[in-house]
Amino acid sequence: MDKTPTVPPRAGFQLFAAWLLALISTLLVLFIGEVMGQEPCVLCWYQRAFMFPLVIVLGVAAARSDLDAWRYALPLAAAGWLAALYHNLLYFGVIPEAVKPCGAGPSCSGADMTLFGSLPLPSLSLAVFTLLIILLLSTRRNAKP
Repeated sequence: MDKTPTVPPRAGFQLFAAWLLALISTLLVLFIGEVMGQEPCVLCWYQRAFMFPLVIVLGVAAARSDLDAWRYALPLAAAGWLAALYHNLLYFGVIPEAVKPCGAGPSCSGADMTLFGSLPLPSLSLAVFTLLIILLLSTRRNAKP
């Protein structure tokens, strides 16, 4: 008798999609920093600190079909989302420059915080963390038989 738990296909796909999104985001961030030479600001480092572990956590969860991964991945994604939200508020001038946490490194709200000259990196980060949260919550909802 096979005791392997059955994984609802939709929930398994959503977990895999969350891992793939975290992996692609991490690889792109590394490409932007290491190949394109764009140095990350302080807030970018905080967002990386929450994104990078998600690649491992979600990868292991997807490989093991652990649909309870949302329990330990969601706090990382939510913390990254909050850092990205703060970064966006700063970038778009909602938060005054005086509250900026950036020190000697690159500016958190400067013109170099764009990709291809028009896509704001803080907005891309917020979008990715938002999608991760949606996928993790959907995994939770669809995991129930």
